[in-house]
Amino acid sequence: MDRYFLEQEEPVRSCMLFLREYILGKDPAITEAWKYRMPFFCFRGKMFCYLWTDRKTSLPYIGVVEGKRVDHPGLLLEKRARMRIFPVDPRKDLVVEDLDILFDKILALYRP
Repeated sequence: MDRYFLEQEEPVRSCMLFLREYILGKDPAITEAWKYRMPFFCFRGKMFCYLWTDRKTSLPYIGVVEGKRVDHPGLLLEKRARMRIFPVDPRKDLVVEDLDILFDKILALYRP
């Protein structure tokens, strides 16, 4: 899985490596898995998000599996029925507080 991240061009590589570390650091129950030929993150064995890049723009995004159930202004539905994406521009400073709010809402769906 490391290879996927390291093969990205800068500044996407640094952004995705930061997001990976951020997600894994949110809770000790979060693990990584390679599913559907992409890096997924699981909470207690259930897939909850993944990292990928947009085909047209090559910009990274966080795909949220239960995105339709999460109310966050940064999530976009696009043409997906269940998942939403959180686009990230690696050329701009990422607001960690926005990520904290987003991931608190996502993980609340999976926690008892």
